[in-house]
Amino acid sequence: MAFADNLKTLPGVSHLAALNLIDAADTVVATIENKPGQAGSLAVYNHLAQLYGAISPEAARKGLELYAEHTEDARTNPGKHPNIDRLIGLIERGETLRVKQVFAI
Repeated sequence: MAFADNLKTLPGVSHLAALNLIDAADTVVATIENKPGQAGSLAVYNHLAQLYGAISPEAARKGLELYAEHTEDARTNPGKHPNIDRLIGLIERGETLRVKQVFAI
């Protein structure tokens, strides 16, 4: 399935302003905001956190499936898709990020 089709199957994120991604040292390493250009990634990462409890290597593999055609584009163009690059890095390093929801007011 294409990324746009996959997005339609994920839970809505209108209640979220952002997600903070937190490493093992309790440092926020990234924030994905609910804004144009990031809303799709917000939905993917939120879904993965709901399914897996964190963004683990296993969750990251599922995320790469959800990003569909964008995953191959990210692999051939590092830096073009930072949220996909992050998932690839988590798999390669065997790392896990915790997720903290920031709710919209």
